[in-house]
Parts: sequence; structure tokens; C-alpha cells
Amino acid sequence: MHLRRACSSALLAAPLAGCSGNWQSALDVYGTSAISLKHLIILIVAVCSLVWMLVMVALIAALWRSRDARPVSPEPGRERRLTIAVTGAVVATVLIISTFTIMSFVATRALSVAGQDELTIRVRGLQWWWGLEYIGPDPTSRFETANEIHIPVGRNVRLKLEGLDVIHSFWVPSLAGKQDLVPGRSNELTIRAEHAGIYRGQCAEFCGMQHAHMALLVIAEPQADYDTWAATQRQAAARPTDEETATGLQTFLAKPCAACHTIRGTAAAGTTGPDLTHVGGRRTIAAGLFETTRGSLAAWTADPQTIKPGNNMPMVPLTPDELRAMSAYLASLK
Repeated sequence: MHLRRACSSALLAAPLAGCSGNWQSALDVYGTSAISLKHLIILIVAVCSLVWMLVMVALIAALWRSRDARPVSPEPGRERRLTIAVTGAVVATVLIISTFTIMSFVATRALSVAGQDELTIRVRGLQWWWGLEYIGPDPTSRFETANEIHIPVGRNVRLKLEGLDVIHSFWVPSLAGKQDLVPGRSNELTIRAEHAGIYRGQCAEFCGMQHAHMALLVIAEPQADYDTWAATQRQAAARPTDEETATGLQTFLAKPCAACHTIRGTAAAGTTGPDLTHVGGRRTIAAGLFETTRGSLAAWTADPQTIKPGNNMPMVPLTPDELRAMSAYLASLK
């Protein structure tokens, strides 16, 4: 009996859990574009619900009247009323659909319109991670990172979206709507966070085996905090401070890792994989798959294909000592 009650409670709680706070929800919004889209969604749902209710009432009334199977002789007055009702329904349908179309166009158009005070970031979608390049007014302010976007609160941020292999879709529902990244074409999206916080994003277009594991984080923070973070990102990687991290750097450069990844300030200058200059300071690795810890870095380096099958990172043979040293070095790159 107790087990049955527990199962019933669990079944009831499961759908209701979706109504609570969710950090990837189009109804939990903190960005200008996302707020306008939420209002549009609520309006469309409300109007469609009202139309559905009116149709159900009309259907029930018609079925109720049709209980009498006797033939009914045509009445001019009744025919005229039915004609007026049908004409009114058609006109109302056209007006509702036209209004929804115009409102949707205006809301979608606003997604790619930025203001004067804008930060520009080039976002590259790859299988299965996000490459990010912060574009400044001069070459010295440019830097690259991966899978984690930092933006200042209250500023428009222009995202230049590029797909390099297949079609991806950039979607951070709490800040803005979706926009595709199409190979050979550059799309744009404007995001703006009105409140500080961490907002989860996701590729919203099926892009292959690990599509579900292609997430990113948008960290909105005060302008001063953002400036501090950006200044840190522009710097070269921290030098090893002990024997273990020094050995880790030497191992990284000696193995094929340096041919695929960049660590600024070292001889590693590969462009196939993510820039690892400050990988230890990111909240997650492998596009949101794990929190960034020395253990997760070691597990990913040791066997990336088991953790995320199909990704482009090969398994590099490492001895236990080499793996410990390399994970220590990567974790130190704050």
C-alpha cells in the first residue's frame, strides 16, 4: 500500500517538476529578446485556447440540436444567420493569423538588431563544441575561448554565427531565440542579459551522434567583473610553478596534443580543437559534459572516445605519470 502511494506521488510529481525553476527554459527569461518572445508565446497560447473553447462550444451546441433527426425545412432567417456566422469566423481567422504573422516577424527581426554599445563575438559551431572569438576594436584586444561566453550585464552583444561542418543552432532560451549556424553562411543574433547569472544554452539542431552533449554556458556579470575576466583571457597561459606542472607542459608539447590545441605562450598552436590557454578556469569541459576538475580533465584526456563517442579527439597513449602531470598542468591554466 505504501509502495503504491509512493509510486502515485512520484507519477504526479514528475510532470509538475517541469513547472519549477529551470535554467534552460523559454519561460524563465532574463534577456530583452527572450522577454518579448515569452510575451508572444503567452499571447498565442491564450488566443488559441480561446478559439478552441469557442469551437468546442459551437460543436457541442450543433450536436445537441441535431438530436432531432426529423428533416428541417430551410428558413431564410436561419440561413442568413449561419452565413453571417461563417463569414465572421473566416474574417476572424484571417485577422488572427495575420496578426500572429506580423508579431512573429517583428519579434524575430529584433533578434538580430543590436544597438550602438555592442560587444561582438564570433561563434563557431563544430561537432560537438563551440569555438568563441571575442572581436575587439584592435588586434590586441582579440582572444579565443570555448564553450563558455562571458558578457556584461545591460549591454547588447552581437553574435556572428558560423557553422563549420554541419548545421547547428544556437539557443540560450533565457536570453534570446534560436538562430542557425549554416556552413558557408554567416548569421547574426543579438543577446542582452538584464540580470547577472549563469544561463545554459544548447545546440537546438540535430548535428550528429553527440548533439545532446553540445551545451554552453553564458555568464552575465557586472561590467567590472567582465573587464577583469577579459583582461585575464588576453594573457598568455600561466607558467608552470612546480615540477609536476612543468612535466605536464613538456608532455603536452611532446604528444600530438600540441598539433590540435593552442596554449598561448607555449609552442602549442593547433587550431583543430578548442583553445586551452585558460581551460582550468572554465566551469565545464567537453561542451558541458563535466565540471572542470583535475579528475575530469584526466578522464577526458585518457579516453575521450568512451566518454563522448564519435568526437574528433583521438586517444593519446599516456603513462599514469604522464597523465597525472598533464592533468595537473591543464587544471592550473586559470
